[in-house]
Amino acid sequence: MPIPHHPDARPDAAAADAVDVFGDLVCTNTSLRRAARQLGLLYDDAVAPLALKATQFGLLAQIHNLGGADGPTLQALADRLAIRISALTHALRPLLRDGLVELRPDAHDRRTKHAALTPLGARRLEEGVALWAAANSRVELVLGPAAGQLRALADLVSSRDFFDAYKAGRPVGGA
Repeated sequence: MPIPHHPDARPDAAAADAVDVFGDLVCTNTSLRRAARQLGLLYDDAVAPLALKATQFGLLAQIHNLGGADGPTLQALADRLAIRISALTHALRPLLRDGLVELRPDAHDRRTKHAALTPLGARRLEEGVALWAAANSRVELVLGPAAGQLRALADLVSSRDFFDAYKAGRPVGGA
């Protein structure tokens, strides 16, 4: 149902009316997404000299960290990132196009694919570590002790315990 407003009202007044509909209701999802976008922009700026977005740099790092002789399977990578395979393959496209990542078929199951850094991808990751670390250190400095608390809370929200507690309608750690 549309939110009513006077036809002569300014657009910002209509937005204010929309906020009033929710009253004192808070949205954890909106707050976390807004914070994630803000941090994402800061990290995007940090790795911009590499012609990468922070999400792409993070994907290179996860492929490296999960490692293995052939690189991680796409399923293992998607699980680690808590995303669907379709979102992962979409995120991999520019990295594949730019020659930073390659997909390799599994030796035992040709339907299974592995993501591996190319030599260029490994160099780009190595070049980006200092840029990323500088941004990360600055975020840590600005947030102080709250940085560790923020990471711990984000880890909790992304955990299986949180998911199970949510589905059960109980506090995390509750019976």
